[in-house]
Amino acid sequence: MKKILIPTDFSDNANGAISYAVNLFKNEECTFYLLHTYTPAIYQSEYLLNSPGQLGLGDIYRTDSEKRLEELKAKIVTHYSNPRHHFITISAFSVLIEAIDELVESKELDLIVMGTQGATGAKEIFLGSSTVHTIKRAKCPVLAIPFNYNFETPGNILFPTDYEIDYSYALLKELLFISALHKSTIDVMHVCNSYELAPGQKNNKTKLDDLLSETEHKFHELPDQGIIEAINTIQSEKRAQLLVMVKNKHSFLENLFLKPVINQIGFHTSIPFLVLPYH
Repeated sequence: MKKILIPTDFSDNANGAISYAVNLFKNEECTFYLLHTYTPAIYQSEYLLNSPGQLGLGDIYRTDSEKRLEELKAKIVTHYSNPRHHFITISAFSVLIEAIDELVESKELDLIVMGTQGATGAKEIFLGSSTVHTIKRAKCPVLAIPFNYNFETPGNILFPTDYEIDYSYALLKELLFISALHKSTIDVMHVCNSYELAPGQKNNKTKLDDLLSETEHKFHELPDQGIIEAINTIQSEKRAQLLVMVKNKHSFLENLFLKPVINQIGFHTSIPFLVLPYH
């Protein structure tokens, strides 16, 4: 049974992530953990100074959080009515990323599904700070869902790579699972420069080819250009419904999130974005 965490702040954005997750895995036995965190501002000052008059405030926030989670769970169960899906609510007095870290370890989660924080334009969305921080820190795959994205079966999956990664089944497990579940085609994209692949890159490409042997897949070499431009070009050509990337220490994705501007506006994409952590 898959174990999937969905953080929620009860917004339309978060509800979109829930909708996508239950549709993506509608034929799978899943346990979904619905997480809501709360940190009353009063706790940051007066509570820490042991102000006895405020000690009950946390109970009010917790009660409200638990009530809204149960209402959300009831709506999901009623609307989707899927006997394969089970929902557990978690209300935590914590910072979101710390609560996520704890649950990833204690529940041995397979996946985190999060909404983004809204649209920046008609054709693009951005990852909000919570999503970026989760992608940077989480030790399990993170799937970010664009705001107002209508579910489409991921029949075509775009997988950009620089072939600098020592691929393994453990690393690609979630990608392979989703592609098998939906009989997807995986388009592996590499932006080439004037040089041939190094021996290590060739070896990694061969490993990747072997790991994808039971999945329909194609390799694409794109002329030297910016990675964002390349992704947008082939995404449009192949009409991809899912973008998948590996975040390793020296990857494009890791470097992207280290840039101050990117940390503010996030990574632009118009389709769901799955990030696989490299350990």
